[in-house]
Amino acid sequence: MFQPDDPFSPPEPVFDEAWQAQALALANSMVQSGHLTNTDWAEALGAALKVAERDNAPDTLDTYYGAVLNALETLLENYAGISAESRQQRRADWEAAYRNTPHGSPVEL
Repeated sequence: MFQPDDPFSPPEPVFDEAWQAQALALANSMVQSGHLTNTDWAEALGAALKVAERDNAPDTLDTYYGAVLNALETLLENYAGISAESRQQRRADWEAAYRNTPHGSPVEL
């Protein structure tokens, strides 16, 4: 938790939303379980950040966590055999499902 009087506290909250922490936890779990190496993760995240920089994305937490998602998606395509088309279709299915789910109800595919 951010504590302004603590010199070791980060200058601002690290996560704006829970999904950001979950995305990094997923990457960490994949490394810890041996599905990826630290190098795999670092290279994928670095490449995603370079793409964001090339595209002139602002240096914000949104850009960073967008790169985290892009890196995870790339790694899934490369290591889990999930094609870009399959991933994109699954994402579209989830987006349609949550848009059509009444507030407070569980989202189901």
